[in-house]
Amino acid sequence: MYDAIILAGGENNEHLSKFSSQSYEAMIEIAGKPMVTFVADALAASLQVKRIFIMGPIPQLKNCTFPEDTILLEGGHTLIETIQLGIKALGHENKVLIVTADIPLLTPDAITDFLRQCDEVEADLYYPIVSKEINNKCYPGSKRTYVRFKDGTYTGGNIFLVNPAIVPQCLTVAEGLINNRKNPFKLCCLLGWGFILQFLLGTLSLTKVKERVETLLGITGSVVQSSYPELGIDVDKPSDLELVRTTFSFRI
Repeated sequence: MYDAIILAGGENNEHLSKFSSQSYEAMIEIAGKPMVTFVADALAASLQVKRIFIMGPIPQLKNCTFPEDTILLEGGHTLIETIQLGIKALGHENKVLIVTADIPLLTPDAITDFLRQCDEVEADLYYPIVSKEINNKCYPGSKRTYVRFKDGTYTGGNIFLVNPAIVPQCLTVAEGLINNRKNPFKLCCLLGWGFILQFLLGTLSLTKVKERVETLLGITGSVVQSSYPELGIDVDKPSDLELVRTTFSFRI
């Protein structure tokens, strides 16, 4: 089983603030509940998740209803600092599941499938991707950031499995990769000029990207192809918020 950290400290951006007065994205209401609660509930319902740590604004999070034994911790000033604080609080060196608070469509099945595939390969960092075909089939109205590879066209997930031991050595490069995860061109710039040309020509392969990231970070990585788009449908623009609210309205 794995411990999980939910990153819930992101402030509500200027686009979403027009639709919700909440100061933090995690607290934006979906079907009458803060969306971070849906993420916590999905993790708690997965048989492979043990403890849940939520990193974010304590005063706001205290007003939420979370699964039993959920631990609330104040987040850091940056995403990387928050991850550091969360891993330190865990107090062990086992692999840790890191999840953003803005994927309220997350399901226990999606988590279980991701972790099952992770267990099949030994690596320091696991990252899920979902094909454009699967995403459009399940959620035809969603607008995601896609990258065209030689292997196909994919969008990334917002859930990671990490070996805590690699975090200190990866901070600077990892922060750049995370901050630019929605900008394929900037990501290629970080990976090197050769990747820019391959990206533009559509000849860049998943294997080459994985190998380059491994070299930059000094780690071993694994790309997990998931059939669950719920791993990557995050709420960071009005169309995302409309999509998840509409989805939940049909579930009720």
